[in-house]
Amino acid sequence: MLEILLYGAVTSAIYALLAVGFTLIFGVARILNLAHGSFYALGAYATYVLSSTLHLPLALAAPLAVLCVAGFGVLLERVLVRPLRGSQIGVLMITLAASLVVEQVLLITFGSEYRNVPSFIDGKVAIGHVDIGGQRLLTLGVAVVALGALLLLIHRTRFGAAILAVSQDPEAAQYLGIPADRVFAQVMGLSAGLAALAAVLAAPFLTVQPGMGLLPMVKAFAIVIVGGLGSIPGSILGALLLGYSETIVAYLVSTSWTELVSLVAVLFTLVLRPAGLFGKRAAF
Repeated sequence: MLEILLYGAVTSAIYALLAVGFTLIFGVARILNLAHGSFYALGAYATYVLSSTLHLPLALAAPLAVLCVAGFGVLLERVLVRPLRGSQIGVLMITLAASLVVEQVLLITFGSEYRNVPSFIDGKVAIGHVDIGGQRLLTLGVAVVALGALLLLIHRTRFGAAILAVSQDPEAAQYLGIPADRVFAQVMGLSAGLAALAAVLAAPFLTVQPGMGLLPMVKAFAIVIVGGLGSIPGSILGALLLGYSETIVAYLVSTSWTELVSLVAVLFTLVLRPAGLFGKRAAF
């Protein structure tokens, strides 16, 4: 039971970082960003390049990787998403195209073989009768701090007030002097940074290869459907439910069945509560 609690918490933390970033941009800009999984993949590969190729200390390479991916998110919003924001289908298609381009660039640049991203902590920690990797515990701790900081940012700062205003009514926010387009770009960067942070933390004990962004994208989408599109608390709760459900299935049945959990969760949610657990459109 303790093993399920610990490993389920780590999985849920990774999913929460992915899902919160995904629902954040939807809650503010009302767009579904199908390139979100690419931010995750870029975070892992940026860490690999900075630490293993350029030989920067991991403590420096990791935040630089997150900042680089956040910058890419801002650039993606300004160049590709902003001109098509009035068309939901247009945004879906352009972000899907961006995702495919990123995957192909990674494949051409690094090949199809798996890459190893170094860990911040190599050893294991004994908690009760369970030995768990120190990197996994670090992932859990950093994810909790990051999500807490995000909630404080949104509810306790002027930037957060601007995000809330734009998420409610972009036109009214502009009349109040809030630059909605700049907020959209900054939120896209924040969303990308959260996905990259998840990759930086999880890559040392997960697979790093060019197609690694697809599964996190599916997980994030499933979680926000379960939790409710645009709801950060719903995304966190959905991540907990999915993370622990997958961990229980992996331990009691088989790891080969875990990928069905998210699909079953989405199916039941759409049938029983289509709006999701929290079911609201505003981000937060």
